[in-house]
Amino acid sequence: MKRVLVITYYWPPTGGSGVQRWVKFAKYLPSEGWEPVIYTPENPERTSYDETLLADVSPSLEIIRRPIMEPYNLYRRLLGKGASTDLKTLTAKAASDGDVVTPISSGRKSLKQRLSLWIRANVFVPDPRVTWLRPSVRFLKKYLKEHPVDVIVTTGPPQSMHLIGERLHKDLGIPWVADFRDPWTKMYYLKHLPLTKRSWRRLHEMEERVAREASAVLTVTPMVRDYFKGLTSRPVPMITNGYDAEDFAGEAPASDGNFNLVHTGLFAADGNPLVLWKVLGEMAASEPEFKEKLRLRLSGKVDKEVLEAISAAGLGDNVMDLGYCDHKKAVAEQRAASVLLLPLRNDPEYRVILPGKLFEYLAARRPILGIGQEDGAMAVVLKETGAGIIADWNNEKTVRDSLEAAWRAFKDGQIEECGGDVARFERRALTSELAGLLNGLVN
Repeated sequence: MKRVLVITYYWPPTGGSGVQRWVKFAKYLPSEGWEPVIYTPENPERTSYDETLLADVSPSLEIIRRPIMEPYNLYRRLLGKGASTDLKTLTAKAASDGDVVTPISSGRKSLKQRLSLWIRANVFVPDPRVTWLRPSVRFLKKYLKEHPVDVIVTTGPPQSMHLIGERLHKDLGIPWVADFRDPWTKMYYLKHLPLTKRSWRRLHEMEERVAREASAVLTVTPMVRDYFKGLTSRPVPMITNGYDAEDFAGEAPASDGNFNLVHTGLFAADGNPLVLWKVLGEMAASEPEFKEKLRLRLSGKVDKEVLEAISAAGLGDNVMDLGYCDHKKAVAEQRAASVLLLPLRNDPEYRVILPGKLFEYLAARRPILGIGQEDGAMAVVLKETGAGIIADWNNEKTVRDSLEAAWRAFKDGQIEECGGDVARFERRALTSELAGLLNGLVN
């Protein structure tokens, strides 16, 4: 059995499908001849914790936990509530405190938040977890001499995980895969950080160095893969996120008799689909039965601006705000949906992203209505699989046509499983691809 060291910040996992990526890889890698070893902080700053995902973790899995200094905790004490140094932490913390889900891209940042963001952007480069770099390298160099592995994998964000892999690869010569679950310098929210020219230059230098030095750069979307191909002569394979067929086994939940439009996960103001609420509001106003049967089931943290927009469209009584749900409950919501809603962030740079929840939506085999870039990465997948459609934020006609077709099918009792061949996105198949990559590096 060959061994692979996985350096990741998120373990145990949160509910995000992208973060689940290595939980599922670790679940299926042993059947491919690889024993994973997880290296992770023992005291990470997290905003959610999904115990249902622990069922995927083998009791025999080796997990190495080492302390990390979390700047967030220090700045929270110094600057007060909401003064996080981390973009995603600040986002989710704000939601749990009843604030906006995405204060980074909103215009409602306080002076303390602006100060903390400047510090996060220009003191902690590439991110606040960079403080873990030196102690991790010291510890792992000793560990790896006593407990050899065949390959090292670093997965980010946080992208500072890749700097740990870079040092170990340089000093020990062990093959190293840099796994990018999201873009680095092309990540859509970076432009909202007050980065100085020097900090931007450092970010690009780090990104180019990691791409150049890694044995392979692993990506999750075609557009991100193409970008990294321009930075390195090393292999740049793509293994998307996916779904675990075992999570979708058994009969789907029975219908409750309502026309359920379901959204799972964070619902942020910069992805607020105003055209959707407008069309739904008009349909509800013109047809009493539609108004009676419509349910907007929102499973996850929802920005208050989204809820306000729904109420403004006359749909306040149709909302079921379920709050945070664990992965098992979220899957049940997806499988019972009449329509699955998937609005993207309204940002041109988001077109390269494939949201992790997309693949679980595909597995649920319910009609998907996406709101976002009609020429983006998600549009390609929806077209290839026939699992749904995507409409631009101003494309009222496509949104209306899609909803009216789904409503007619619901009334006729004809909402059937949709989507074609999605088996290539199944976690076991994706893990087989990963094992092939790892075997190639060893051989």
